[in-house]
Formats: sequence, structure tokens, C-alpha cells
Amino acid sequence: MRRIALWALMAGLLLPFVVSQPAHAQATRTWVSGVGDDVNPCSRTAPCKTFAGAISKTAAGGEINCLDPGGFGTLTITKAISIYCEGVIGGVLAAGTNGFNINAAATDHIVLRGLDIEGFGTGLIGINIIQAASVIIEHCNIRDFNGGAAIGISANPSNFNSMLLIRDSVISHNGTASGGAGVQINTNGGSARATINNTAIHNNFVGLNVLGTSNVQVNNSNISENLGTGFALSGSASARIGRSMIVNNLGSATTGSVLSYLDNQINGNNPDTTPGTAGGYH
Repeated sequence: MRRIALWALMAGLLLPFVVSQPAHAQATRTWVSGVGDDVNPCSRTAPCKTFAGAISKTAAGGEINCLDPGGFGTLTITKAISIYCEGVIGGVLAAGTNGFNINAAATDHIVLRGLDIEGFGTGLIGINIIQAASVIIEHCNIRDFNGGAAIGISANPSNFNSMLLIRDSVISHNGTASGGAGVQINTNGGSARATINNTAIHNNFVGLNVLGTSNVQVNNSNISENLGTGFALSGSASARIGRSMIVNNLGSATTGSVLSYLDNQINGNNPDTTPGTAGGYH
């Protein structure tokens, strides 16, 4: 009887510790593969199949890496995370929906690198930024989001001083109706600062649409062959462009008070507008 009571006492002492231990701790780095399985732990030798499967097993601030080519599915991001797929095809097919929804904390940083995001003609938004401290989009191809007023990249943050960097990317064939755009940067009660560098914004409805209280800088980029305005600016937003091409757009080269560093190529648009000067280099 005494032995049974002792075992009962030990079990009672140990039970809280057993219950409190997670079945699987989240890793700081996880992996996805075209031949993976989401029941796996997403390790290098047992990768997951989708980004959605991997993010639940990745710690906040961690990385998801693409092990080999594959279609890894759409994703909603609610925490700091980096997704790296350079060197392989990190495919995302988003027919009839959004590719990525980013609605993280106002202090969270997000990196998306090396992704091929395809809307298949019916997609809505390639990358939809609702809230984050910063989002970096590098070496990505975002195309064929044509569900009416569809957008390749939409940044509409609710937090102040949200920062966006788009670098070395191609954003093409997005939007077929008014409101559609390759890139649209607006503010939903917050404020946004964005830099677009070495990026092609090509054959969208509007190329780059900047609204709200945004502050946007465009460098070494190509805004071309869009169905409407190349670079549209409205509201109290500010925008500057340097060492770039705004060419062959079926609408105006620019609308609103876009400022130029006077080193751009602007021609073949309807019409070729002349932006005001942003001053020289300092």
C-alpha cells in the first residue's frame, strides 16, 4: 500500500513537466522539397512538401529553405520569417487567390527570395502586405495575377514606418482592369517607405501606383509596356526616380508629382511627361 502511494506521489509531481513539453520543438531552419511530405519534421533529410507545412515547424525569425524545385503552395505569414529558394524553382501557384498574405507583428521582418509566384490568369494579389516592420522581396518573378483589379505586389500597411525593398525582380502581366497594377503602395492608417531597385515592372495595367502617405524611391529599374500609366502618384505620397527607363507605356509616363533626378530615359509613352526635378546627387 505504501509503495502504491509513493508511485502516485511521484506521478503527481512529474505530470506538470510531462504535459508542458511540446511534442516537437520548432526549428530555426527548415526545408521543403518537391518530393517532401508535411508529416515530416522539415529537416534537411526529411523535408516538408509545402511552405504552410514548414512554417508551423519553424521558429519565429527562422528560415525556410527550398531543397530542390517544387510547387510549394500559397502561404499566410504571421511572424518573422525568411524564405530562401535561390538556385531552384520555388514555385507558388495562386489561381483565384493570393500568393502570400503577410500580416505579422509591426516589429516583424520578412524576407522572400528566389520565388516564382504565378497567378495563372485568375490570381488576385501575388504578395499582399498588411502589416510588418519590413518586407524584402529579392530575385522573385511575380506574374499573371489577372483577376480583374489584381496586383502583383500590394503594400497597404496598417503600421507606421513599414519598409519595403523590391530588388532584382520581374513583376509582369498583372491586372486587367482599373485598380490593377504591377506594384501598388498605399497606406491603411500607417505609413510606408519603399525602395525599388534593378526591377522590371512590365506589361501590367498600371506599372507602379503610389498612394496615401507613402515615400517611394525607384532606381535602376524598367517601367515599360504597361496598359495604362507607367508611374502613377496621388494623394500626399512622394516618389523619386533615378537611372531608370519609363518607356512604351500605353498611358502617360507619369502622373502626379513624381520627381526625377534627370538621368532617366522617358520615351514612347502616351504622352511622355516631364517630371519635376528631385535635385542632383549629393
